[in-house]
Amino acid sequence: MDNIKDGWFTETCTLWPGQAMSLQVEEVLYHKKSKFQDVMVFKSKTYGNVLVLDGVIQCTERDEFSYQEMIANLPLCCHPCPKKVLIIGGGDGGVLREVVKHPLVESVVQCEIDEDVINVSKKYLPGMAKGFFSPKLTLHVGDGFEFMKKNQDAFDVIITDSSDPVGPAESLFKESYYQLMKTALCEGGILCCQGECQWLHLELCQIDQKLQRDEIESMNLKYYNPEIHRAAFILPEFARKVRDDSLLFSINFALYFAF
Repeated sequence: MDNIKDGWFTETCTLWPGQAMSLQVEEVLYHKKSKFQDVMVFKSKTYGNVLVLDGVIQCTERDEFSYQEMIANLPLCCHPCPKKVLIIGGGDGGVLREVVKHPLVESVVQCEIDEDVINVSKKYLPGMAKGFFSPKLTLHVGDGFEFMKKNQDAFDVIITDSSDPVGPAESLFKESYYQLMKTALCEGGILCCQGECQWLHLELCQIDQKLQRDEIESMNLKYYNPEIHRAAFILPEFARKVRDDSLLFSINFALYFAF
């Protein structure tokens, strides 16, 4: 456990040079290598149980809801009738938990390549993993690429809840993956992907639907609401000018697309 020293877990990564994230560890609850990656769960002093894959924090019990509610509800509430949903990744179950809450969702297929992550989450992150017990769910343990090749024009919403673009999840950030997702969507379908940062694809910044507060309150959410939905599409000044003036320019840092 090279990431734990003197009672502290520290995450460093070449994707964000010059900075690190540390949490004080009370107890390591699980640590093994699966077929695909190093999987660890530890109990932290201030953030509850923490899931770590290949040395990178994926979620904590204290604040996971903000991520899960946003990546699930933005696409679901933009689509007029999201009956069929596909989740790629998301082995901790948090996104699934939020998707099955939506009253219009009739069926959810989740493709997670690493079954160990699912089992560990059920045991150590039960508040997140409870979606795995929903009757709406069909769980597919395997490669999401291969699944989508066999299921074309099948889903109203596809959500990719992947880890960082290294290791097992690297292929989920390539053009071929987005092309495949497009063919797996029904006409008028919506994609939503974990994108690492706040910058949005400028051409796709729009709000398609007004949300009613009583509809949101019935879903028992902690973070997401109609105002947060609208705020998620507010652009920083440089991006607003590009959109409004239809100017083309280049940005000298990585820009990840969020659909």
